[in-house]
Amino acid sequence: MIIILLLVFGAGAIFFGVTSVLKNSTPYEFAIEQASNNIIVIESLGEPIEAYGIMQGKISLNNDSGKVDIKAPIKGPKGEGSVTVKGEKIENKWIYEELYVLIKETNERINLLDKVLEGI
Repeated sequence: MIIILLLVFGAGAIFFGVTSVLKNSTPYEFAIEQASNNIIVIESLGEPIEAYGIMQGKISLNNDSGKVDIKAPIKGPKGEGSVTVKGEKIENKWIYEELYVLIKETNERINLLDKVLEGI
């Protein structure tokens, strides 16, 4: 019985550790920030927009390079959706290939990457 409990707690600790790493990553924080500040997303979901639930995907880091492909659920007072970010870290700089919100109720895809590129 003790071994089973240790395995369950160990698996839980690993899960929350990995989730914490993903949620503290630059791409995740950037994606949530872009979604929260996008007027079309705000019109669809309302304010405030917040992350909730369990994200899916992966992030790999190796010194000043890496890859990200994550999808995180978001919600506001008017609805729910998810934000997806895919990209690559080259020479310590993230380059995003995809960054968008998918509104759950309407299946509308809101591209956030266009606004990011406008700011460059």
